[in-house]
Amino acid sequence: MAGVCRAGGYRGVVSDAAPARGPRIDGASPPAVTVGSPVVSTVDLLIAAGVALLAGGINSIAGGGSLVLFPTLVALGMGTIAANVTNSVVQWPGYLGGIVGFRKEYAGQRGRLVRFGVVALLGGAAGSALLLTTPSEAFDVVVPVLVLLASLLLAVQPLITRRLQSPQDGIGRRDPAWLYAALFLATVYGGYFGGALGVILVGVLGVALHDLKLSNALKSALSAVTATVSLVVFALFGPVDWLVVAVAAPASLVGGFLGARIATRIPATPLRILIVTFGVAVSVYLFLRA
Repeated sequence: MAGVCRAGGYRGVVSDAAPARGPRIDGASPPAVTVGSPVVSTVDLLIAAGVALLAGGINSIAGGGSLVLFPTLVALGMGTIAANVTNSVVQWPGYLGGIVGFRKEYAGQRGRLVRFGVVALLGGAAGSALLLTTPSEAFDVVVPVLVLLASLLLAVQPLITRRLQSPQDGIGRRDPAWLYAALFLATVYGGYFGGALGVILVGVLGVALHDLKLSNALKSALSAVTATVSLVVFALFGPVDWLVVAVAAPASLVGGFLGARIATRIPATPLRILIVTFGVAVSVYLFLRA
């Protein structure tokens, strides 16, 4: 009798009958490998690791790595919430790699990092709790909209960048009060879903600080704080697929570090166009799937 296997977030059909071993006497082909078998699981893990490496680099270069990794995990058989929380945990090391790559930009920014970090901590905690306390059906309905919104934000990022091309000294500037409220709302979104969070943070910080280079570095730090809070909350209460995390998180770390190192050396526009196109297609797919 056939049943459904739900191990480690993956779904596959299994049979109560013993699998056939050796060549079939009647000449028929051996049973096809199904999702959930060791062979396919290994392939799935390799795919997840490769996409996580790419996502970590994308987050440092242009933002929007979640728009690549999240739908990949869904395509590999995870439910949307399991894919979302696993995606958040996997990408956490990538943000740390980004911080290392931008470390020179943090000189003289200790006070600002502490203040903004507290806001990100509170916002990330609120968003993560919201995700785990609302019905999964609600997330299934809203996630296509969030993916589409994140894709559109990534598409208009060059417009924001062009408005911020006159950098000023970010050290010693008094931060406007509205910036803290905006950062809190942005990190609530980051704790709940997180797609293109970096784009939102760069836009908000750039408008307030008028320093695009500093804003990009602070974006990585605040994304790391938000992801750290989500990591703790999801590790304790969320349906994290730790096997995927074990192989994909190190890849995300390497991707984040390499992305930060080459962010100023490669053209981001073709990458942005590809991610936006992919994100819109994923949004349509998730809408039809809901």
